[in-house]
Amino acid sequence: MKKVLLIAAVCASNLVCSAQTLEKMQWFNEPESWKINGNKLTMQVPAQTDFWRISHYGFTVDDGPFLYATYGGEFEAKIKISGDYTSRFDQAGLMLRIDKENYVKCGIEYVDGKYNLSAVVTHHVSDWSVITLDKLVPFVWIKAVRRLDAIEIFYSFDDKEYVLMRNLPMQDNTPIMVGPVAASPDGNGFEARFESFKVKHLPDLRRLKWLESNH
Repeated sequence: MKKVLLIAAVCASNLVCSAQTLEKMQWFNEPESWKINGNKLTMQVPAQTDFWRISHYGFTVDDGPFLYATYGGEFEAKIKISGDYTSRFDQAGLMLRIDKENYVKCGIEYVDGKYNLSAVVTHHVSDWSVITLDKLVPFVWIKAVRRLDAIEIFYSFDDKEYVLMRNLPMQDNTPIMVGPVAASPDGNGFEARFESFKVKHLPDLRRLKWLESNH
């Protein structure tokens, strides 16, 4: 009987997860112009916006558009990203954010006429890492896997073969906001597009270990 109830609970949970849609998510810094069509979000990224804290430049900004849902525990999130990048530092990607001092944003960033796979990790202060691409790409997939106290960031050009681009610490057992993000720090804004956003629950590794030892 317990097994039947457990299976029913899991199925119900899966139904709730599969019902997650872009329309149910919340805005942080909602842009003036955006639309959702099925599983696709298109936004006009406002000019002079960004997420950054202190290091190197000496200023803090937290005003880019970010559409998010909040998740606890461990999960895998992925999204397809494209945009009409025109100005230096135009960017679109995926953000995982606990608060204004703890977040990661990762995706495509346009710098000096080149596309870069970019990741900004912030723990009180921000850092920046890039992988410069040798050609322009029409889109990129970004996948983030949260396990225990770490997040792994992967990229793909076909949603099949994923390559690790960053491993970073992030506090575990804490709710985290996840979703598409964009910014135009040095430009007049641009159109960013996001498709097929999906978050998949992963079983807690500590709990699985406990269950194995207490079977």
